[in-house]
Amino acid sequence: MLTGPYLSRIGFEGVSEPSLEVLRRIHTCHLMSVPFENLTAHSGGRVELELPLIYDKVVKRRRGGFCYEVNSLLSWLLSQLGFHVTLLSAQVKSAITGCYGPPFDHLVLLLSLEGNQWLCDVGFGARGLLSPLLLDSEEPQNQGHRWYRIRRTTEFHFLEERGQGPDGDWVEMYKFTLEPRCLGDFTEMCQYHQSSPYSLFFCKSLCTVLKPGGQIIYVGHKLITRTFPSEPNGLEESTSRDLEDQELTVILAEKFGIVLSAPLIIKDETVPPPPLTY
Repeated sequence: MLTGPYLSRIGFEGVSEPSLEVLRRIHTCHLMSVPFENLTAHSGGRVELELPLIYDKVVKRRRGGFCYEVNSLLSWLLSQLGFHVTLLSAQVKSAITGCYGPPFDHLVLLLSLEGNQWLCDVGFGARGLLSPLLLDSEEPQNQGHRWYRIRRTTEFHFLEERGQGPDGDWVEMYKFTLEPRCLGDFTEMCQYHQSSPYSLFFCKSLCTVLKPGGQIIYVGHKLITRTFPSEPNGLEESTSRDLEDQELTVILAEKFGIVLSAPLIIKDETVPPPPLTY
């Protein structure tokens, strides 16, 4: 596992010493080069949380992955470059069911840098952070046209996003603690998300990647193109079109740079509420 091919994979050039500027550039490059996707589980494969396997998939085979893969691999890269990185466990609030997932539902990164702590996450998909978020402030933080904030309680930190427009309501995305974790802690939930009918990732085949000025999103039989506004309080615009089965191989290759080694089993099922709430 080498950092050079990884940096080339994400299109990062220049000095890679630990700094906030480099962290932001790597974060953005990653989002624009490595898709957030769960297609391994829908094409006859299985995700295993071993860094050499993830490196081979993302760097050598130019695939993407979901949070356990892309955030853990980014953690390795940043550590190799001299950053101080800690893995954290987060619980996602489902926009579909309104329920929080269990512990280890999501993997995020804590970066300690220049006297501050930063939340990094390149594995949340279409509504995820566009760049690192300052963890030591509860004030709203602007990322282009999107606004985020960290709300703290005695037990949890909550990542919240403001709805579109200047008067949008704050919506909880996920909650997390600052307890350090290791990659092996996420093994059980990684398997859960590939096999449970209560998991979004089991119920839907999906993929998304950041593009200049917007995002491209694939879910089931739909391709969604999202355009970002040029003004801070502007509204995103989306267009959607239905896909035929025979189109998908070309769409995945042309739009996301993904070539699967086995046929994709297309899924877009309703996600039921889980039997337990957290």
